[in-house]
Amino acid sequence: MLVHPIEVLLVEDDPGDVLMTKEAFEEHKLGNRLHVVSDGVEALRFLRREGEFADAPRPHLILLDLNLPRKDGREVLEEVKNDEDLAHIPVVVLTTSEAEEDVLRSYRLHANAYVPKPVDFDQFIKVVRQIDDFFVTVVRLPKG
Repeated sequence: MLVHPIEVLLVEDDPGDVLMTKEAFEEHKLGNRLHVVSDGVEALRFLRREGEFADAPRPHLILLDLNLPRKDGREVLEEVKNDEDLAHIPVVVLTTSEAEEDVLRSYRLHANAYVPKPVDFDQFIKVVRQIDDFFVTVVRLPKG
């Protein structure tokens, strides 16, 4: 099976989590491209290819934190899933929140998965790799 690299947009404001996610992706030799923005406003500008993101690739997958500055992940998720041009992009909520209302609301807003971030470094890396493996080797993604 031929596996093409996928474009992944990570929406995360915690530099430590960004670093760990990059590390998890780099250790996988799949060549997936990880793009990072640090708040919800930037995420939507990236997805809509506005301003400095005019040449941004259309991501095949979004990893979205809920607790973001300027525009939180819940608002981003809602806007993405209500936008005809973006709604087909799978969104995995990757967050520290284990609150039942966040889980429920994320699925009501059509998140494709809700994954609590492990606090342990090794577990965090393992979870990110599992998400990557699943969406690269198991799931058929739209071409963008």
